[in-house]
Amino acid sequence: MGSFFSLTLIILSWVSLLSTEAEAEGIRSARLLDLLIRDNIVKSFDKHLKTGTVQTVNLPANFSGIKVETARFRCGSLHRYGAQVKEFYLGKGVNVQPCAERVMVVRQNLGSNWSSIYYANYNLSGYQLVSPVLGLLAYNAGTDVSSGTPFEVGILARENNPIKINFSNVITNTTSSRRGIRPLCASFGGDGKVRLKNQVSPNVCVATRHGHFGLLIELPQSMPVRKRISRWKLAVGSSIGAALGAFLLGLLLVSMLVK
Repeated sequence: MGSFFSLTLIILSWVSLLSTEAEAEGIRSARLLDLLIRDNIVKSFDKHLKTGTVQTVNLPANFSGIKVETARFRCGSLHRYGAQVKEFYLGKGVNVQPCAERVMVVRQNLGSNWSSIYYANYNLSGYQLVSPVLGLLAYNAGTDVSSGTPFEVGILARENNPIKINFSNVITNTTSSRRGIRPLCASFGGDGKVRLKNQVSPNVCVATRHGHFGLLIELPQSMPVRKRISRWKLAVGSSIGAALGAFLLGLLLVSMLVK
């Protein structure tokens, strides 16, 4: 009875995983995913939430695996004091462009399933993600956020005080650390290109603008596989070689006798 119950749980878990992956395959555009997440944020937006307070956004079940947090800031205060939204540290001097008064900062953690979309949208051949893709986006946040469609704005930081992204609590693959491999910082641009940089400290990357980020390791190049010669081929080859040698030796003896 216990084994049947365990088998039932395994089957249900497998079916649930397949349905989640099927949903992820249905949305193949990283940009489209951003827009759908934004629309769900707008639906659940709490205009009474205190400025600077990080709010968890509950997405529909078909976005299972994605974690989203958002916080609203005054652009001037964000520039003067900076802020932290989960893994993202925005230092003093960060600018929001364009911004009239308030900005809504969005943090995304796409999880392992939904991060796979980035394999289809970017050329990651020879590399493997060892962290979920984390997104830092921003939208205008006026008083009519919940009744309109906010547009995306930019978050820009200086080179000498960049945005820091700490992956320590979300990194999913520890094999690289055991082997002494230090993952590379990947920045996924809106132009479809991936830009790689070294970490500034363990599991910490930096950026000068908003976007999507992850940790990558370079896959080892596959060694050429030597084909094994089967025993029967070896036996046939040896037999043919022996027969050919005997034939040539016979010809040599015949020529000697004729002389």
